[in-house]
Amino acid sequence: MKIAPPVDLAGLAKHILSNECQSIAILSGAGVSVASGIPDFRSPGGMYDTLRPDLITATERERALMRRDPTYVVSWEIFRHNPFPYLEVRRPFILGTQEQTWKATIAHRFAELLHIKTNKLTRVYTQNIDGLDRQCVRIPAEKIVPVHGTMSRVACEGCGHPADYESFCENVRRNTKDIYQQDKQAPKESSHILCEKCRQPLVKPTTVLFGRNLPGEFFQCTEHDLPDLDLLIIAGTSLVVSPANSLVYKIPGDTIRVVVNREPVGFDLGIDYGPSRARDFFARGACEDVFLELIKLLGWKDDLVAYASDLPPSSTALINRNANYGAS
Repeated sequence: MKIAPPVDLAGLAKHILSNECQSIAILSGAGVSVASGIPDFRSPGGMYDTLRPDLITATERERALMRRDPTYVVSWEIFRHNPFPYLEVRRPFILGTQEQTWKATIAHRFAELLHIKTNKLTRVYTQNIDGLDRQCVRIPAEKIVPVHGTMSRVACEGCGHPADYESFCENVRRNTKDIYQQDKQAPKESSHILCEKCRQPLVKPTTVLFGRNLPGEFFQCTEHDLPDLDLLIIAGTSLVVSPANSLVYKIPGDTIRVVVNREPVGFDLGIDYGPSRARDFFARGACEDVFLELIKLLGWKDDLVAYASDLPPSSTALINRNANYGAS
């Protein structure tokens, strides 16, 4: 039986709790992490915009390439010859991830509550490398697929041998200079961090470098998940990056698609926001606002409050500002 798409968040909540909806996937982008305060690499003032090649341990040729294209610092082309630019530029992000400087948001906790309360969460496909989904420890690790890799796992880019995360972070702290001049204890010069197995200096977080393939996990999971999916929640993403955006059109034709975003996206992928839409629903707004309201409609507000100390300050403030949040 074909299910009509919801017309509002109350209808979405009802659909999530219904027997007709048994398998739910979430495709998330940068918008779900904004409230955490995590740096946005591409925005004005972000990593690429403020890159200072002259401070990075590199040859003049490498620096010239960085000036021409800032993404060169996170490419396989340079990393395989010189791992220092990647590690020096990403040093604050690596150590901040270890110290949980940034916390999982209401949007992340929605996924965790969805799993706990309904057991209908099939997978979270996150395009973010920030590792915040991993703070939602009650979601089984295999249900989270970091499409572009993650800062929260470490391996050798050469031989693939996994490395201990905590040990790697401590090595970054001791061996990698601070080009941002925030850490007075950082070394003046960078030195290599070697792989325990192949002894090459290619150990790094498992983020996907430009010029490298996506993890096979993404393709294996989509092949397994998509045929039986009842609901796809698309949250905080512009849907311009392939192949993550392929989920939108690879799911069955009767799977409900919900877009949570500040503006409509995915027109070129077939998402229909018009009055004749057959399976799409648009929830306009910031991810935190929309998911807070959805959590309330699902009857999970007390469960969310239990996470209060583990939420970013902006998320806690949003809950406190919500006039009806404490109402029965």
